Order: sequence, then structure tokens, then C-alpha cells
Amino acid sequence: MCAGSACIEPGFISSSCSVELETDYRLHQLGRDGSMRLAIRRGMRLAAGILAIGLLVICMALMAPAAGAAVPPEQDSFYSYEGSTPLANIAPGTVLKTRTLSYHVAGVPLPIKAVQLLYRSTGEIGQPMVDVTSVLRPPLRLGAPTIVSYQSFYDSLNPEDEPSYAISGGVTLGGLIPTVESGLIAPALLAGETVVVPDTEGEAADFAAGPEYGMNTLDSLRAVLGSPASGAAGAKMIGLIGYSGGAIATGWAAELASSYAPDISSRIVGAAMGGVLVDPAHNLHYVEGSTIWAGVIPMAVIGVSRAFHVDLTPYLSEYGLQLYNKLQSASIVTVLGEYPGLTWAQVAKPEYQTPESVPVYVEVVNQLIMGRRGTPSMPMFIGQGNGGELEGTSGSKEGIGPGDGVMIAGDVRSLAREYCSRGVSVQYREYEHLSHIPSAAVWLPEADAWLAARFAGLPAPQNCSSIAPGNSLAPIG
Repeated sequence: MCAGSACIEPGFISSSCSVELETDYRLHQLGRDGSMRLAIRRGMRLAAGILAIGLLVICMALMAPAAGAAVPPEQDSFYSYEGSTPLANIAPGTVLKTRTLSYHVAGVPLPIKAVQLLYRSTGEIGQPMVDVTSVLRPPLRLGAPTIVSYQSFYDSLNPEDEPSYAISGGVTLGGLIPTVESGLIAPALLAGETVVVPDTEGEAADFAAGPEYGMNTLDSLRAVLGSPASGAAGAKMIGLIGYSGGAIATGWAAELASSYAPDISSRIVGAAMGGVLVDPAHNLHYVEGSTIWAGVIPMAVIGVSRAFHVDLTPYLSEYGLQLYNKLQSASIVTVLGEYPGLTWAQVAKPEYQTPESVPVYVEVVNQLIMGRRGTPSMPMFIGQGNGGELEGTSGSKEGIGPGDGVMIAGDVRSLAREYCSRGVSVQYREYEHLSHIPSAAVWLPEADAWLAARFAGLPAPQNCSSIAPGNSLAPIG
């Protein structure tokens, strides 16, 4: 329902259970002197959004009848393309199917409309594939639509942990992450922005395959802009945001936008990422022996094998094969702290005591180093913690140094400096003595305020001259 440039989404307020969600639309009218007020308002909006979502969940759970379980993706025909035209002959970003449903949190339907799109995208090795994105319509919008593309940190090898399944009502252990993220998405919805949540890993759950994450994100935005049902087809401004696994998608989308999707690149006003995976070969060594994060090692082996269609099992020890088979559908939620002290030497055969001694691994992992495939065409906000000892990971390994427990601060600084050298406006924040999880709590309000300032048309700040040198990002081999 619209009046002039203001649009109210039908059905947002339930007649039996109403929750007032207040939005300050003066955000887009702020001048240069409003940046501090903007940051404060966005921080308050974050807290209000989390509270509002919680109240809505409780209220709707009390009043809603029991709903049937959502159909898992592998059994849901919506996730499949049955058209007669070969996918290879269909342009990336083309919408193949559309459906509208209620946005669900923990299986509870909320009075927020979600439009899901099946679209054509591109896999890690260039193969045509399909993916799903979810478009969350704001309850109230003033003026032309703006888009926040929120890349989830769902980090899973299980397709049932995709955000689209959680949004449609599916409930899984790994899917709890998209449920938690509902509180992070709320501020953008309250600000009148359309929120797009792509299944960044693709339908095969290609964990840690950065370029594929990026292409899925960009093609998701193409699909949204090309879909009348999205309500955002006319959007001229897009912001990217993501932490951890979401930063993989955000960073690669930013790097690939100019070459892979110039039609999208011209609309992106900024990209904010935190807890960044820059050079996966370094990260594998960094998490070796960690009490919390070491289980990422077998997950990464599976993800790389799956995405690049290569077989790494000939190089694995008997124990490594056991983990490889056991964790085929694992989520980050299920491996954290489960394999304390795990090292590469334990999962590999004796003749392959370092991953660098596996030629096929070297070939594929070098393709995942950020900064080598493109240059962001938009300003960047990058945040990274360096207190990984708090999460059981040593920060004294030679050539790696401190990180947040899973991501490496020296690698992120090097990437930021490289972007700066290419003329990108970069604002970098390093969170002293904070590990991966606490860093997210500090990064999010800063990133949210930074992105809001880009939408408001304020100049992008940069601190390139003060970013300390980091690690070498040269290919291994």
C-alpha cells in the first residue's frame, strides 16, 4: 500500500498482536555534520530491531497455529530447474522461479513478506548452476527502494542449513545461525531497506569456495533487480555486508563485481566485511592445534573438493578419511570445539605431512587468495580481531602471527593495504585483544553505521596511511 513515495507492506501489523517498529527516515537527509547522530541512531536501531524481532517471535508463537514442517531443499521442487532451455544458454541472474511466503524465525512465521527467487548463477569452475535468494520486504519504505545484501555466516556443508530454508520455515541445528541473524537484519528492515539474503554457498553447499560465493551474491542481486515481485526492481543503491563466512561472499562479490557483473557494480555504494578469510592456505596452518577451531580443517578439505570437483581422499590418512566421511553434512555449529588439537598431519598420510606437498591442493587453494581476481569498485569497511588466544588459537606461528582464532589479522591488513594501493577507499579497524565472536559484536554496529552513511551520500572515510604492514599473500607452491 503506497501513498506518494511512502509504501507500507500489507499485513505487517497483526490485528491480534501488534508491535510498533519505529523507523527514522531522516537518515537519508543527514548532512556531513550528522555522522555521529547517524551512528548513534543506527546503534539504537540495532538494539530495537533485536528486541522487536524477539517480541514478534514470542507473540506469533503464542497466537499462530502449529505449522507443518518446511520441505527440505533436496525434496522441494522450487530448488530445481526443469526448463527446456539449457542453463548454459540462460544469462546469469535470470529469474527461473518465484514464490512468496512469510519470513520465518526458528520455524515461526512472522508478518513480514519474503519473496524467494530461483535464479541462474555460476559455480566455482565456471559451470552453470541454480541458486536461491530471499528478499525481505520492509514494513515501511519512503522513496526509491534501497537494497542491503546481507551475506549470512551459516558456514555449512549441509544444503539444509541454507538461509532460504530457514526463512521458509525449516529448522536445523546449522540453520540456527540464520535464525540468530534475524536480529542483525532487523535494523535494515526498520530503516525501510529491502534486505536480500542469498544462499551464498550454492545448492551443493560448497563451503569456503570464495569466488562462487561472490558470483552467487552478484547474480542474486541481478535476479532481485529483474524481478517485479521483489519490490526492489528500481533500486539504484546497494550495500553489501557480511561477517566471517558472510565476509567471504561480501569480499569476493566486491572484487568480482566490475568484471563479472558491471551492471551491479555501478549500483553498489559500499561493502562492509569483518572477520575476513583472505588466504585459506594460511588459515589452515593457523587453526592447526586450536582447541576451538581445528575442526575447520576437514570441513575445508570437503568444501574445496566439492567446489572444484577434485578428489583429495588419496592423500588422507585412515583417520582423515573417517572425518571426511563423517563430516559431509557438517555445520560450523557441530564442529566447533569437537576436535581440539587437530592438525593436518593427523588427517593426511605420512608422505603428505604438509598441505603444500599435495599438488592438487596447491593448485586450487591458490585460486582462493583474495586480491588476485579483481579490485573493488566501491568503498570498503573492513574489521578484524587479533585476540585469537581467547578462542584457543596460538598467535605466535611464524609468517602468520595473531588473528581472531580463525581469521588472520596480518592477512587482512595486507589485503586492505593492497586495495588502498589500487585507489580503493578503505576504512580498516583492528580489534585489539578480541577474538572472532566478540569482534562481531563490535564490528556490526560500526559496519551498520558506515553502510548507512554510504546510503546517505556521505563521503567514505579512509585510513589507508595508518594500516600496518601484514603478511605476504603470495601463492604457495
